[in-house]
Amino acid sequence: MADTTARLKRTGKNFEILVDLDEALAFKKGQGSTTGAESDRIFKDLKKGMVASQEDLKEAFGTTDSDEIIKRIVKEGEILTTQEYRDEEREKKEKQVVDFLVVNAIDPKTGNPHTAERIKNALEQAHVNIKNNVPVENQISDILQELTKIIPISVKMKKIRVTIPAMHTGRAYGVINPYKANEEWEADGSLKAVLNIPAGMVMGFYDKLNSVTHGSALTEEVKE
Repeated sequence: MADTTARLKRTGKNFEILVDLDEALAFKKGQGSTTGAESDRIFKDLKKGMVASQEDLKEAFGTTDSDEIIKRIVKEGEILTTQEYRDEEREKKEKQVVDFLVVNAIDPKTGNPHTAERIKNALEQAHVNIKNNVPVENQISDILQELTKIIPISVKMKKIRVTIPAMHTGRAYGVINPYKANEEWEADGSLKAVLNIPAGMVMGFYDKLNSVTHGSALTEEVKE
């Protein structure tokens, strides 16, 4: 992948470095061991080749250790992405949406599933804004709202009632929040909630919930 700029503004000044895009993004996400920095030089303006002074580095970061500063710039700062990269990420996200809907959606008029090609064409016709940095399940309601203007489509849902012990509500809340229809906090700090989950995602949801609650959450499918 192409080189790009990682930058961070501190004490009113910009600090920029040249990085490999893929490696820097992986490091930022905690998925890589190297920052992707192409050198140990830290600039105040990379395009103009203006190197940051030792005094400015010390004031902004409390150190002049270039390795430490580079790590902080990549972790805390902004990594400029190329249009090619953004297009690739959009294509990946669009495929995730299409795959999700092929598995979970039906034509409510016939009860039959939609083909991948039909869903993809409908996404294009509806000019659906698919967000690269948002999980599919967190934006599927908005996507469906747009798609129903083009094709009859609905997602098979299951209603699940969960009870989460107080000691695990902090970590578990992020797992249940995308599907939450209502919630009720008990006096002992435990959480009860009713969730609407796409049928094809229920088993994956159980795995995530059991992982963060160490199997202590109670779940029950609500029949309608």
